[in-house]
Amino acid sequence: MCLVPDHEIESMLNDGSLVITDFIPEGLTPNGYDLRVAEVRLEGGVNVTAGTVSIPPGRLFFVSTIERVELPDDLAAQLWTRTSWLRKGLLMGLGKIDAGFHGTLTFSGLNASSSPVELPIGSRMVQMVLERMSSPVERTYAKRSGNYQGQQGITLKPADKK
Repeated sequence: MCLVPDHEIESMLNDGSLVITDFIPEGLTPNGYDLRVAEVRLEGGVNVTAGTVSIPPGRLFFVSTIERVELPDDLAAQLWTRTSWLRKGLLMGLGKIDAGFHGTLTFSGLNASSSPVELPIGSRMVQMVLERMSSPVERTYAKRSGNYQGQQGITLKPADKK
């Protein structure tokens, strides 16, 4: 795998082979795109979709992205916490986005600091680093498991399969 540079990301967005809804140019990085916070759910069920959320020390929370991502069958992505949030004490539970995934993204976080952290809705929180695969996959995410394919908003459990 190799990382995909900014100009190739723009080219794929322009030709439609990669979809990032609600794309903003300032979110583009040299090798990825910064995803923004649409919704935050504090452990215990309090959902916030506007304004700023105060994350108490030691508190688990969940985030959904504004952007909906549609990866082609030859592209995967890593998720990384932006260092500005790490420096404030927010630790994120992140991973890979599989080839062929379509939907918004849900990830978890923990305020590991001893002070509350203010998290504005709409802020850039996680960098999606795109990786080109050596060849297209045989079976995309949707065909392998697809548990979260098409998710919208904070999704904590896989959809029931019919």
